[in-house]
Amino acid sequence: MNEVAHLRTPLTVEDIEPLRSGNPVTITGIVYSARDAAHRKLFELIESGDALPIPIEGQVLYYVGPSPAPPGRVIGAAGPTTSYRMDPYTPRLLEFGLKGMIGKGKRSSEVKEAMTKYKAVYLAAVGGAGALMARAVKEAHVVAYPELGPEAIRKLKVERLPAIVVNDMHGNDLYIEGRKKYRL
Repeated sequence: MNEVAHLRTPLTVEDIEPLRSGNPVTITGIVYSARDAAHRKLFELIESGDALPIPIEGQVLYYVGPSPAPPGRVIGAAGPTTSYRMDPYTPRLLEFGLKGMIGKGKRSSEVKEAMTKYKAVYLAAVGGAGALMARAVKEAHVVAYPELGPEAIRKLKVERLPAIVVNDMHGNDLYIEGRKKYRL
């Protein structure tokens, strides 16, 4: 079993260079929630040359649309959404310095190539474990696009948010390696 890497945001190339697909990690610090509607808006701002509502360089985006917070909690269930819906927008965000993404499922070849080129990682969180993931969120505030409801961009303060490296900055892919390992 691999030793858990404890990451603090914002991330640097030096933070993610030692990571390899299959490594378990925890993330502490600020991450931003963003799903496909928010990605489309960020992409449009980049394409028009306008300023983004959140910092991108060194940041981690969590593909989550949390449920409403129950009494006494800062956030409701906060499980990952399927990542491929963000793929059309991701290479441009990586070009602007995005260093990490958290979601579930495979990424396109274009996104994997951009992660290698711009030195970033894709992390998977366990789907169906939204209540567990929410425990790592200590603060949550909408910072952009409140009209998107659950898909608004939120600034999340997290402590030891668990994930697994799927795509490292060296071009490795856990989904491909896992199939090879167990092929008969």
